[in-house]
Amino acid sequence: MRIIGGKFKGRRFNPPATNWPTRPTTDFAKEGLFNILANHWDFERIRVLDLFGGTGSHSYEFISRGCCDVTYVDKFPGAVAFVRKTARELGIEDCIRIVKGDVFKFISYAGEQYDYIFAGPPYALPAIDAIPGLVFERRLLRPGGWLVLEHNPNHSFRNAPHFFQERNYGKTLFSFFEEAADGEQ
Repeated sequence: MRIIGGKFKGRRFNPPATNWPTRPTTDFAKEGLFNILANHWDFERIRVLDLFGGTGSHSYEFISRGCCDVTYVDKFPGAVAFVRKTARELGIEDCIRIVKGDVFKFISYAGEQYDYIFAGPPYALPAIDAIPGLVFERRLLRPGGWLVLEHNPNHSFRNAPHFFQERNYGKTLFSFFEEAADGEQ
């Protein structure tokens, strides 16, 4: 795996993930997603939440591109330890808040708002369909904020509230949701 843009562009990181319950986003899909995001967001000005953060790939990508307000959440101890180690190695500890815990519990008590939330849950997660509703119910997005949910073709969110587009990168799909901007319905 590698960081595809920003000051750490080309930097490779290799988690000892042979038996990890993670599924890192492919570089191809991540590059496509970040091309969309770069055309919409000023990374230096946004607050990011990385749910089911796994190896930290999305968190590193945002920080590499100038974001210094990233919250990473994952419950797997090996992944959390790897992200802590990688953050030290990259010297980005001041830009990332690492939370070891259950994503659903975090959503229920977060009490903060973000400009952009990425959720990359295991595709077989039984509660994957509930994630967008919980994010909006708990008001985790600032007005105009985006939630991007990574999933496979076995799920469709096209009829879900707040959905506005889907992007397909082979067997990886990204569903985009938006919190209405102030004054919009």
